[in-house]
Amino acid sequence: MSISQESSTAEFRALHAAGSILVLPNAWDAASARIVEACGAKAVATSSAAVSWAHGYPDGEALPKETLLSMVAEIVRAVGVPLSVDSEEGFSSDPAEAAEFVLELVRVGAAGINLEDGQSPPDLLTAKIAAIKQACARENRTVFVNARTDVYLRSLVPAENAVEESIARGRRYREAGADGLFVPGVTDLAAMKQIADTVDLPLNVLVWQGLPPVAELRAAGVRRVSAGAATARAAYGALVHGTKEMLGEGRYDAIFSAAADCPNMNAILKRG
Repeated sequence: MSISQESSTAEFRALHAAGSILVLPNAWDAASARIVEACGAKAVATSSAAVSWAHGYPDGEALPKETLLSMVAEIVRAVGVPLSVDSEEGFSSDPAEAAEFVLELVRVGAAGINLEDGQSPPDLLTAKIAAIKQACARENRTVFVNARTDVYLRSLVPAENAVEESIARGRRYREAGADGLFVPGVTDLAAMKQIADTVDLPLNVLVWQGLPPVAELRAAGVRRVSAGAATARAAYGALVHGTKEMLGEGRYDAIFSAAADCPNMNAILKRG
């Protein structure tokens, strides 16, 4: 059921067309990715936090790169829609090394990546984006680079300057070759519209407490909304609830209540 990486990237890019909005409930392994696809998602994206937790590591590039690459290959094998991979900061502060790692993700089938600036100066992410595009061009490959700026998420500037700073960084990342701009933490529709109208890139926002519904995001010019680690947290929350009830009360109601929504996993994982 897998499609070629080149076709997958073209399909993924088309899902960011003006006037549309790509809804991405994030996954963390092949099974969760297949569930997301079976529910009707047009693409699948990973969450770095959720993937790290699933393998017993905290978020923040503690996960071995080889583990991430293996997990990406497993998801590509299991689904028939484009996959975008959260590659954090590229697992290196060196642009050439980050580009080589992203190229490895592309080789195993990733159609897109997220790449964040974190607390580093925007110059570094700019250099990484340029290096990624150059590395892909050398192998006649392409990848959708979603440049994430943590202006809101990490409160990098005073709140009154957040929109202006996000726009400034977005413009720089676009000039370097970015295909999308991810601004996690922004929840104000007016701020989203200003960023979307000013930066000539598809705007991606993150599911957050107080985030308006998808229809309102679309009307404000947002073209992509991601759940991030929220879907994994919901799954782990159900596990905690069911486990505590079983251990504490000796009852199983919560387990069966949550399990009622679980699809027939053997059936949806049987492809071909």
